[in-house]
Amino acid sequence: MPASTITTPVALTTRALLLDMDGTIVNSDAVVERCWREWAVSHGLDPQEALKVVHGRQGYATMAVLLPERPMELNHAENKVMLARETADTDGVVPVGGAEEFMASIAGLPHALVTSADAALAAARMTAAALPMPRVRVTAESVGASKPDPEGFLKGAAELGMDPADCVVFEDSGAGIAAGLAAGMRVIGVGPRAAAYGPTAHVPDLTSVRVEADGDGTIRLVLNPAS
Repeated sequence: MPASTITTPVALTTRALLLDMDGTIVNSDAVVERCWREWAVSHGLDPQEALKVVHGRQGYATMAVLLPERPMELNHAENKVMLARETADTDGVVPVGGAEEFMASIAGLPHALVTSADAALAAARMTAAALPMPRVRVTAESVGASKPDPEGFLKGAAELGMDPADCVVFEDSGAGIAAGLAAGMRVIGVGPRAAAYGPTAHVPDLTSVRVEADGDGTIRLVLNPAS
C-alpha cells in the first residue's frame, strides 16, 4: 500500500537500524546523474529513462535492465569503470538534510550501512559528506545479488545479531524499498523518490526523524510532520 508523507507524528519501535547510503543519508544525485547520463548517451539510450532505474541498484544490475540482451560479463566490466569514475568524482556530494544530527543520535545504537556502492565508493561519499562511517557495513563486495534482492539487508541484520523483524530500514529508492520489505523489515522511505514505492512510512528528509533510546535496547523513532 503506498505510503503518504507524515502529517501527524508517528512512532515506530525497533532494535536496530539499517541505512542505505545514496539518497538516504548522502545526496550524491549530482554525480550519479553526470556519470549515468554520459553512459546512457554513449550506448544510444535515453538518459531520462536510464535515470529511472539507476537508483538503488549496483551498476551491473542497472546495465542489465537497460541492455537486457548484452552479456553480463560486459556489464561487470563496465561497472568497474563506472565505480572508479564515481569514486573519483565527489563534486556536489553533500549530506541529506538532517543526516549529521541523525547519525550523531544513533552513534551508540545498533545500526549498519547497507549500500549498493562498493567499499571504496562508500568511503569516498561518506567522507565527502562528512558523515561517520558505521562500524558494520554491507557493501557491494559483501553480497551476491543487488537490491531489490533482500540479501544485503538480511546480511546486515545477521551481522548485528538481530532478527529481520527487529530492524527498520531507511531507504530512498524503489529497488531498496522492495529489498527491505522482502527481507521482512519495516521501511522508512526518505526523500522525494521514496513515497511512490510503498514504504511503511515516508519522510521528506532526516530532519523529520527523532531517535529515542530506551534502557532495554528498544529504539523509538518519532516521525514528525513535514514543515
